[in-house]
Amino acid sequence: MRNVLEAALLTPTLVLALSMSAVAGPLEDAYVAYERGNYAIAVLLFRPLAEQGNAQAQAQLGFMFNSGRGVPQDYEQAAAWYRRSAEGGNAAGQYNLAMMYDKGHGVPQDYAQAVLWYRKSASQGDADAQLNLGVKYAKGEGVPLDYTQALKWHRKAAEQGLASAQYNLGLMYENGRGVSQDYIEALTFYRKAADQGLASAEYNLGLMYDNGRGVPPDYTEAVRWYRKSASQGNTRAQLNLGVKYAKGEGVHQDYVQAHLWFSLAASRSFSAADREIRDEAVENCDLVASMMTTSQIAEAHKLARDWRPSPQPRDEQPR
Repeated sequence: MRNVLEAALLTPTLVLALSMSAVAGPLEDAYVAYERGNYAIAVLLFRPLAEQGNAQAQAQLGFMFNSGRGVPQDYEQAAAWYRRSAEGGNAAGQYNLAMMYDKGHGVPQDYAQAVLWYRKSASQGDADAQLNLGVKYAKGEGVPLDYTQALKWHRKAAEQGLASAQYNLGLMYENGRGVSQDYIEALTFYRKAADQGLASAEYNLGLMYDNGRGVPPDYTEAVRWYRKSASQGNTRAQLNLGVKYAKGEGVHQDYVQAHLWFSLAASRSFSAADREIRDEAVENCDLVASMMTTSQIAEAHKLARDWRPSPQPRDEQPR
């Protein structure tokens, strides 16, 4: 199984990161209040600056309406402030307005408008906008499907170190989209993203070692990367890690650990798209349980109850 293209999502750190390097006076006071969690005060400080035409303040005020921080959540107000910021040339405002069109929050969903504003932000060097513009070209949303353009914008974002863009480049090289199929290049980009802790890249890197694509087969390395991904809650990695423990491939055979990972994969597969994973995990869990003692099953259940996912890196956190 392979994961799909990843896209960047709306994030408060985007606006803050683009703004804090050049703020002073009232605007700086507003950011300080925001960073301290004094959102109501931050709104009071951002609003007059935004009304005076400060594009940074407009973008941040838009985010606060979007997230409901210091004000009741209001997508229409958020989109209005993002638009004023975007029209003032602020890359963060452009990116966030694109996100509103992309998701249909506060404005009718319109992929063409999303592409327009992603492009403006991406042309200013915003890595998240470059990533999402690349995704639009790869999916043919708002623009004709064009893998060459998708590759171009993903590469720009990847060169800035964005893990999701590196992961998507790995997918494109592995599947020969926009480039000649090249498992070695795919492995290179998966590794870059995996080294940043991106669970989907860790999983795909595990698969490359498991199947010997771009690298000699190595079950031990496959297990290592499956474990990193599974520890963050990736259900595909949890399923595959369970299989490795059940078979004793790359790790000592251990039915308790196999049961644990199968159980987690089954319990965390919520969407219809995950039904195949859940069904396979349940079947495998029942199979290994038939070869376990009662005490072993009890131990596996306790491990599953006590299990907690490890923190996700910024690039993969919900934003």
